[in-house]
Amino acid sequence: MKILAIETSCDETAISIVEAKGGLTKPVFSVLTQLVSSQIELHREFGGVVPMLAKREHGKNLVPLLIEALNSTSKNPVKLADGLATGQARKLEKILEREPELRTAFFDQIVDIPAPKIDAIAVTSGPGLEPALWVGINFAQALSLLWDIPVVPTNHLEGHLIAPLLNKKVIKISFPAVGVIISGGHTELVLVKKWRDYQAIGHTRDDAVGEAFDKVARLLDLPYPGGPEISKLAEIGKKRDEIKLPRPMLHSGDFDFSFSGLKTAVLYLIKKLGDLSSEQKASIAKEFEDAAAEVVVAKTMSAAKKYGTKSIIVGGGVIANRAIREAFTKTVTNTDQKILLILPDQNLTGDNATMIAGAGYLKLTVKAKLPTIGKIKADGNLKLGN
Repeated sequence: MKILAIETSCDETAISIVEAKGGLTKPVFSVLTQLVSSQIELHREFGGVVPMLAKREHGKNLVPLLIEALNSTSKNPVKLADGLATGQARKLEKILEREPELRTAFFDQIVDIPAPKIDAIAVTSGPGLEPALWVGINFAQALSLLWDIPVVPTNHLEGHLIAPLLNKKVIKISFPAVGVIISGGHTELVLVKKWRDYQAIGHTRDDAVGEAFDKVARLLDLPYPGGPEISKLAEIGKKRDEIKLPRPMLHSGDFDFSFSGLKTAVLYLIKKLGDLSSEQKASIAKEFEDAAAEVVVAKTMSAAKKYGTKSIIVGGGVIANRAIREAFTKTVTNTDQKILLILPDQNLTGDNATMIAGAGYLKLTVKAKLPTIGKIKADGNLKLGN
């Protein structure tokens, strides 16, 4: 099965084409093309993502990315078809009426492209920034109408869970497994009973771990996005007696997280120390990173022990962090429990459309009922699991 996937949940415009097979028991994915257009430079001056600016940029980026994706997976460049029926044109206008820039590019460059050999179009319907989500959803619905290809609304969080399996051979996962999603907007622990059957067992009560990285980076006068900057600084940081931070909820007895207090502890520490030397900044970055890693890994291992799981699946942008990857690997290697740790490739940690193709395939394999064109809704607070 060949899937075209579209991701616009935040500030990355992404399109991928993926071949999938194996069903729920042995899913295997081959990435034919993976394209991402980042908006980091545009949002940097604001210190974070501006939803309406993200929406505008998605409208600009989707059409050229799609054409590039189609050209890269075809022996011949895309060729023009015979034109568009009047009734179909009106329906397309209606779908794209709230995306003026995208609508213009769609009618100028897409409507005359014949339907590619694609079995389904997967698109992120949530969670995320709703103005941004709508751009991708409307684009997918327009393509569906134009090419008569079904659309699969897909959960972004399920995408992060399946991401570690992409671009790999068959991985034998023992279920139930513990799934960990750590990103700028989410810190979630999920019991994966099997693919498409999830139970939420823990979440952040305030800031997500990636959000805490960004906020601490601002306290240290580091540029946006803060996660990579904290990581670089932490690599040269050394332990210092005067720099100690708490491990929030480490012994709370549940699987929830709280990172707002850790950020606040950094704020108070900076006020206490006064003007920081470069060495002190590096030490704070290291201590913060160590604290976050310790809590996330410890909670995950506790969940694995409680539920007797043999597999841990980690996804999300924060698992790109070297120290956190190493903390997971070292802890799992040294535990008495025999556990398979599955981490995504670095290029699949952040938001990307390849993981959306994977999640869309899982949904198709259970023959989930798909909504008709015009009925897909953006859900900025979409959950994963019950």
